[in-house]
Amino acid sequence: MTGDDVHLMLSWRNQEMNRQVSKTSHEITPEEHARWWSAVRTDPTRRVLMYLREAVPCGVVTFFDLRLDGPRTGSWGFYLDADGLAGRGETLPAWLAVMRAAVDHAFDDLALDRLDGEVLAHNTVVRQMNRRFRFVEGEPRTEISDGREITVIPISLHRENRRRR
Repeated sequence: MTGDDVHLMLSWRNQEMNRQVSKTSHEITPEEHARWWSAVRTDPTRRVLMYLREAVPCGVVTFFDLRLDGPRTGSWGFYLDADGLAGRGETLPAWLAVMRAAVDHAFDDLALDRLDGEVLAHNTVVRQMNRRFRFVEGEPRTEISDGREITVIPISLHRENRRRR
């Protein structure tokens, strides 16, 4: 990824809509982001991918905690350029496409057996979309993050349960 891509990631991650549905809700500083990027880019248990829509960067998918020996598992998350996509009227199609691409990458390219993630309980729209993609919710837990109490729901999708096109 280029320096411009890394700057785009930070600007999208700091959009209000993305912060409202993330465990880390504060505005991330350039220094925090640089530390994260420095650690992530060489970590063999992580992958950070830029999502392109018609050759325009508009989202980030992260895979982390990858275990590629034994039971092949990993966790994931994503965020989009919510403001830019909304302005172009492309939010829902981009959202569906990035989820489909991420799930395909997890099972077809990374060859995972199970894909895990988390969603905040109040994010009902994402929870519905996760169910559409056949993710199963686990037991909710309460955490304190950025000085606020949040309810986090683990999700998982097993290879054999994935939705095929």
